[in-house]
Amino acid sequence: MVGREKEIRRITVIGAIVNIILTVFKIIAGIFGRSAAMVADGIHSLSDLLSDIVVIVFTHISSKEKDRNHSFGHGKFETLATLIVSVILVAVGARLMTNGVKYIISILNGNTFPSPGSIALWAAAISIILKEVLYHVTIHTARKVNSPVLSANAWHHRSDAFSSIGALVGIGGAMILGERWTILDPIASCCISIAIIVVAVRMAAPCLAELLETSLPDETEQEIMATAISIQGVENIHELKTRRNGISYIIDAHIVVNPHISVTVAHNIATDVENALRAKYGNETQINIHIEPDKESL
Repeated sequence: MVGREKEIRRITVIGAIVNIILTVFKIIAGIFGRSAAMVADGIHSLSDLLSDIVVIVFTHISSKEKDRNHSFGHGKFETLATLIVSVILVAVGARLMTNGVKYIISILNGNTFPSPGSIALWAAAISIILKEVLYHVTIHTARKVNSPVLSANAWHHRSDAFSSIGALVGIGGAMILGERWTILDPIASCCISIAIIVVAVRMAAPCLAELLETSLPDETEQEIMATAISIQGVENIHELKTRRNGISYIIDAHIVVNPHISVTVAHNIATDVENALRAKYGNETQINIHIEPDKESL
């Protein structure tokens, strides 16, 4: 777990450094380039920096061993961190939407704004390249260490790339078509906000399911039952209860065995079931097996 935490922290710190640079660069470029979309994009990069901090802090907590107050470990802290990152994304998306709508209403009421400058266009292009590279590096590490929160942070990076694509289109359109079409800039900002909110909601849904103790998917439970039944001596399995705990599974089940075998043999069968499940789902899997006699054989 310590090595896993180091991997997550390393890639997140790299992302945080890039986000600091991009935040400053894009906000300055947006101000001097007269682009609302680029300023909004810079604020989005700032939200990425906040999510980087959340990832580092909560991953450190989730990596701690079990203790007296957390007998199942600290895995749900990582899930909570993923949810926090999602909420940050929703808040950012809502803020961008509000600002974009204000600009659109102002333009429709007859107010005019100068066309964005080329510096804003270059800032958008550089941001797209850097954030897309950062997404691929981060998602690769997330899959390597099986980290939902790092995966969420990777998508936060990609949403920033999407944001910059929208800004690029809006700024470019306004520059080419002239001041009459500066409305394209805030329209792009609104489109960006919708994309960000959609990504955030999709990330938040499984986190809420886990925190509310939702069972694992049906196909996973079927796999668990098939694995248990395949162990010699297991005649049936029922009362299966499952849930996630961060990156690990928690599995409770009753297995039915021959009532005429010794307690030692029954215990060994239960141990074989536990070993088979841990081999399939990882050593962090927490399993509680209850042994029951086959009543039909009594």
